[in-house]
Amino acid sequence: MEYFIWIAPALALSFLLLFLLPTTLLSSIIYTKLLVRTSKRKWGRECSIPDDEEYRKMFDIGLQWDDRYASRKRPVEVRSGRFRLVGEYFDFASDKAVIIIAGRMESLLYSYYFAEPYRKAGYNVLVIDNRAHGESDGIINSLGFREYKDILVWGRLLHDTLGNKSIVLHGICIGSSTGLFALTHPSCPAYFTGLVAEGMYTTFGESFVNHMKVDHRPLFPFAAETELYMLLFSGANVVSDGPVKRIRNMRKPVLFLHSREDVFSTPEQAEKLFDLCPAENKKLVWFEKGDHSRIRINDTPGYDRNILDFLERL
Repeated sequence: MEYFIWIAPALALSFLLLFLLPTTLLSSIIYTKLLVRTSKRKWGRECSIPDDEEYRKMFDIGLQWDDRYASRKRPVEVRSGRFRLVGEYFDFASDKAVIIIAGRMESLLYSYYFAEPYRKAGYNVLVIDNRAHGESDGIINSLGFREYKDILVWGRLLHDTLGNKSIVLHGICIGSSTGLFALTHPSCPAYFTGLVAEGMYTTFGESFVNHMKVDHRPLFPFAAETELYMLLFSGANVVSDGPVKRIRNMRKPVLFLHSREDVFSTPEQAEKLFDLCPAENKKLVWFEKGDHSRIRINDTPGYDRNILDFLERL
């Protein structure tokens, strides 16, 4: 009996030292790499994947767009809680505007690439550095669970100060989730009129697991441990909350843009979100080519045409 009294704590301590501590340490490293800005250079205003030819092309086309309409641009900033957030506003003499919400790792320079269909439709364009990105304050990425408040603050600037009567959101990946969180929040004003969502996932947890699989990384126990860090430090419940839950409250018009080649936010996730969305004005558009967040570069005319049609219906 005394032997078992001694051996049980010893086994528990061995498990803690030999298995649990090393894996939680590795999971903390994964979390930090994914969602913590450890320096100003991280998630700054450079191309995030400069060696990727397709991604670099998107970034460079965006910079060319900025050069073309630089005379229409002015810097803007807001305060959201304790954070100073910065952006750029392109004034095309309209009373309608779009806020382009980039995903993780991207600054407002990346968002230039998605602005052209809105300019064609007669919209002013606001590109922003999300908190913890570019020149904005913050070090933690909260996957939209906190950033949606920033979008509502940017909307007040556009409406109350800059005279825009209606505002559309355009989100890419996590940006689409952030936009959805904003538009389904009870405090969202009526002047937010719709959402264009590229590559929206059901939950970030599901997308994260897909990333791990594609990278051939072991899921157990790192996925669950990293998701726990996301909950504790980012305030993001990536398992049971997210677009799959919030979409049930989406009454505003929404355009889903999705690639059949997306292995992170899979086509099955897009279909599920579309089916759960109660909005009367909703549409899911499929593209045959394009990796995650790379639809437009593979079919620019089709991408822009569907946005223009959606805005016309608004």
